[in-house]
Amino acid sequence: MDNQTVESVYHIPALAAETIEGLNIEPGGIYVDVTFGGGGHSRAILSALGKDGRLFGFDQDMDAYANRIDDSRFVFIHSNFRYLQNFLRFHGVRQVDGILADLGVSFHHFDDGERGFSFRYGEGVLDMRMNRDDSNDARKVVGEYDVDALTTIFRLYGELKNARRLAEAIVRRRAEKEIVTIADLLDVVRPMINPRQEKKELAQVFQALRMEVNHEVDALSEFLRQTLQVLRPGGRLAVITYHSIEDRMVKNFMKSGNIEGKVETDFFGRTLTPIRPLSNKVIVPTEEEVERNPRARSAKLRIAVRQENQE
Repeated sequence: MDNQTVESVYHIPALAAETIEGLNIEPGGIYVDVTFGGGGHSRAILSALGKDGRLFGFDQDMDAYANRIDDSRFVFIHSNFRYLQNFLRFHGVRQVDGILADLGVSFHHFDDGERGFSFRYGEGVLDMRMNRDDSNDARKVVGEYDVDALTTIFRLYGELKNARRLAEAIVRRRAEKEIVTIADLLDVVRPMINPRQEKKELAQVFQALRMEVNHEVDALSEFLRQTLQVLRPGGRLAVITYHSIEDRMVKNFMKSGNIEGKVETDFFGRTLTPIRPLSNKVIVPTEEEVERNPRARSAKLRIAVRQENQE
């Protein structure tokens, strides 16, 4: 299978040209793609690197290993990006010139019914683990979490107004019958949602469960903090987000150096931040890209530069 075919069946990278331009790649630099997936962004980075450049690709899902790139400049690392700094140090790297994170879920995951990421596959088991070695899965979340915990998940990660009703319905149903498959879960939640917004609200339910199963908020927070140590002064961070929770965290971080968005100032009132956005304007796909790749519609690219001599 050639690279183009692999990319088309696994994941079409969003905003690829804009990302490469924003990273301002130096031919001999060291770069990291912390969401390797199908390798689309990584191949674009390698095409801009010279013979002395290096690229590290992180992915916690071993399915992505099949897409690894046969190039002496490339190293695949089977790990969640929350361990970015540790693995780079293992490979003898302290600082890099650029880091890319595409936080979208790959087509591969949505289109594999056995992985449980999509409500389109009713007979699939509730799983949703990016790393299949993890013990926590969606079946465990809906089967063991209490009403308060489920409510918090649906409210924070799914931004669902009826979070409490959904949680109570799940707890009532599992007292009668174990919720095992996607169809079992759909049977519980469908009566709770607006039929005119069914696809949207079901997507929010599944997003909330996926984010809990994979600890996505904690992982993103830890990753962002580590970029301040890993990026050299002048190095660039490019992050593509797909929903408001991630985007808010990334926007705050690039503005202030922390996910809360708390900007510190010195005695004279001057802003102290270890990183700054290249632009206050977010980059979004063109109409032409959305037509080619509808799943890129919600993508937002933000790029920041590591400040000189600021911690």
